[in-house]
Amino acid sequence: MENKKTSTFSNGLIWFGAGVSIAEIITGTYLAPLGFKTGIIAVILGHIIGCVMLFLAGLIGGQTGKSSMETAAISFGKKGSSFFAVMNVLQLVGWTGIMIYDASLSAETIFSVGAKLWAVIIGALIIVWILVGMKTLEKINVVAMLSLFVLTIVLCVQIVKNAGAAVIGASDALTFGGAVELAVAMPLSWYPVISDYTRYAEKPFSATLVSTVTYGLVSSWMFIIGMGAAIFTETSDVAQIMVKAGLGIAGLIIVVFSTVTTTFLDAFSAGVSSVSVYGKINEKHAAVAATVIGTVGACLINMDDITNFLYLIGSVFAPMIAVLIADYFILGHDSSSREFDTGRFVIWIVGFVAYRMLMTVNTPVGNTLPDMLFTMIIAVVYGKVTMRSEEQEQ
Repeated sequence: MENKKTSTFSNGLIWFGAGVSIAEIITGTYLAPLGFKTGIIAVILGHIIGCVMLFLAGLIGGQTGKSSMETAAISFGKKGSSFFAVMNVLQLVGWTGIMIYDASLSAETIFSVGAKLWAVIIGALIIVWILVGMKTLEKINVVAMLSLFVLTIVLCVQIVKNAGAAVIGASDALTFGGAVELAVAMPLSWYPVISDYTRYAEKPFSATLVSTVTYGLVSSWMFIIGMGAAIFTETSDVAQIMVKAGLGIAGLIIVVFSTVTTTFLDAFSAGVSSVSVYGKINEKHAAVAATVIGTVGACLINMDDITNFLYLIGSVFAPMIAVLIADYFILGHDSSSREFDTGRFVIWIVGFVAYRMLMTVNTPVGNTLPDMLFTMIIAVVYGKVTMRSEEQEQ
């Protein structure tokens, strides 16, 4: 992305593209056992929780003009920021591979030329998006987003029309809290990414608000499409859902271009985070490398079940963002001039362990929200105690 100020509309467009995603539709299919009404409540609640925190994370980047991993230095210092940047690069390369893998399998079901070939084609299109840049692609992106918007409406109509009488009833296969956590997991995966885009916003508050609201609404819609399709068509295979809905080439377009517009953000942010680790790296070159690695992974590795991956992302980045929110919005603390803030890193470790422990506990709001609140309380108490001791020393 070029170093130019971006409009609120442009930011909203980026996050519309992030929300229109095969990954969201696939994750939505997991909620089918809850039944349609309860599933929708879980989707909405999860996205409200996730997007409130996403907004706060993005606002920090917008107000400071720093990338996501640069903002981490506010709490954890320069070396602490580098640690999370490495973790972020790894999760973003993972997401790139998962997105290409899912899309290649779906595209192959709709139009058979070989899943690996589809992976290469999709990876190549993502690289084109990276090299040309979002500013240059803005008009093309508007057309792509409008097309995807129309096609997803068609998909909804066709699913309902072809539903027949078969409807999956509610079951105990998934708890309500587990469903909420899956809905939280998607916006949560963007916490260490959003500031890479809001840092360029002309109007940080409005751009961040529009970005998170747009993403939340569109992502919820994708979840509901996936859940509804699984309930009404009795299959959780997205490609089969599209074939049953009679979309054909239109379905192929949804699969390919929604993957490109979403995965572009992952790959680009992997490049940005790479710069946070080693300043001499070129952002675009690193983003291209992340896409190539993801494409190779999609061709060679089975990535059918991503739930453990989602929980790993949550356990790393939920407590990280919780500490950052506490420092920036409540304490006004800044460790970015320090090499490493040991105390706050220990708090992150406590938050990480708490998240893993909460995974064994069934709460109606999932485990991300309790973990973040718990971590924020510890961070605030620690911050106030250390500030008081520093004042006494002076």
